[in-house]
Amino acid sequence: MTRPVVLFDWDGTLVDNWPVIHEALGMARKSFGLPPWSFARTMRHVSRSGRESFPGMFGKDWRQASDMFYAAFEARHLDALTLLPDAETCLDRLEAAGFPLAVVSNKNGTYLRREVDRLGWTGRFTALVGAGDARRDKPDAAPVRMALGAAPGSGWWGIRTPISAPRAAPACALQSCPMPTDPH
Repeated sequence: MTRPVVLFDWDGTLVDNWPVIHEALGMARKSFGLPPWSFARTMRHVSRSGRESFPGMFGKDWRQASDMFYAAFEARHLDALTLLPDAETCLDRLEAAGFPLAVVSNKNGTYLRREVDRLGWTGRFTALVGAGDARRDKPDAAPVRMALGAAPGSGWWGIRTPISAPRAAPACALQSCPMPTDPH
């Protein structure tokens, strides 16, 4: 029997890197004379990819802000990467039951793959698709199609956090299951 692919979101679902994301965004905002955001506000407003959210945050200077953000993020993201409780056990159990696993995230694909590699998990996933890897980012269906290698349908399950973009699941005809974790 072929098992459905289980698609995971990354930040807040399997790992916690929100403190570094918040810090890097704060540095970019400060560089543009913008007031800092609270941690809660960062978590609410950073669910889309940088290429989709930064133009609204920084206007015409969004590419410069993005460069500043990623410079600050890159300096600390691997050292601050924290595995969420029971994430590894969840993956172990799904793998043991024969479920193929994949990640679709709005984190830049290069950084996503570095983090997965840092945890020694690269071989666990059939696909790792991050922001910028597909023609559009979540909630568009393009990254899910890329991860699955076919048009999504009822043979796929999406695992996300309550704060991640739940619009992606219906757009892709996914069964979406929120993870009951809240790292903060």
